[in-house]
Amino acid sequence: MSCLILKKLKEITTTTKKRNLITYSNPDSIITEEYRTIRTNIQFTLDEKQYKSILLTSPSKEEGKSTTVANLAVSMAQQKQKVLVIDADLRNPRIHSIFKLDNSVGLTSLLTSKNWLESAIKKINIGNLDILTSGPIQNNPAELLGSKEFQELLQPLFKMYDVILIDSPPVLDVTDTKLIANQCDSVVLVLKEGKSKIEKAIEAKKVLKFAKAKLIGTIINEKS
Repeated sequence: MSCLILKKLKEITTTTKKRNLITYSNPDSIITEEYRTIRTNIQFTLDEKQYKSILLTSPSKEEGKSTTVANLAVSMAQQKQKVLVIDADLRNPRIHSIFKLDNSVGLTSLLTSKNWLESAIKKINIGNLDILTSGPIQNNPAELLGSKEFQELLQPLFKMYDVILIDSPPVLDVTDTKLIANQCDSVVLVLKEGKSKIEKAIEAKKVLKFAKAKLIGTIINEKS
């Protein structure tokens, strides 16, 4: 792939309850330092292009994108940036589980009634990090993400935060990511060494290019 490889990230293999948030639970670990390197590489790109929003996706499921989103967000928030994570994987949401948050109100709530805004965005005690979970699973996720309401929701959020990280569904599995990729300033593709087939990675890049997404790099979850 011709896009920049932002970092080969060693796979998190510990079995503690907070293993998904290693940047919070173990700030001195090698993996946390790797996330800082990813953060720095992305920030150089964002500052150069004046980007604010980053959508993270993967070719297929179980390649580590949600864990990457969460740890990258923590790393950025620890650097005093005001960060929002949006869980736009409305079919298989994980962000609320990683941060141990209630998901009864979230993105789907806002897309059906904007009156939920204050209760939907959750403030957590990690720097200036806020979370917008997916909300209750609906039977029309593609229609919700492709709606005018989603576009209108993003605009004020862009003004409220320094960086917005969006966790989206695997780009080759469903159409959802293609609908929102070009609404974001940049896209990062998350791969997992030993699982992501090169053919699928190339196909994912083609799909994102066809969707007019700005692919800025790739993060590889590397088996230790």
